Amino acid sequence: MFDPKKLEQIAKQIHESMPKPVKDLGNDVEQKVREVIQGQLAKLDVVSREEFDVQTQVLLRTRQKLAEMEQKLVEFEQKLNEKSSG
Repeated sequence: MFDPKKLEQIAKQIHESMPKPVKDLGNDVEQKVREVIQGQLAKLDVVSREEFDVQTQVLLRTRQKLAEMEQKLVEFEQKLNEKSSG
């Protein structure tokens, strides 16, 4: 879902931007930052890029089918009007 390397990079940047006394606490702080970020990301309602691409294709096919059905409906309405007026 979220690239672990990117998460590691963000946690490291946050750790490096902390005041020196906090940084001196060591890797525990960086680990806690990473855990907090992971926890917050897990709460987000996100999808993977692959799932997004799949759903985009499904939507495109659905739109195409809808357009085809709308065109058929117009044709049927025209035929119905021709039969009822002729």
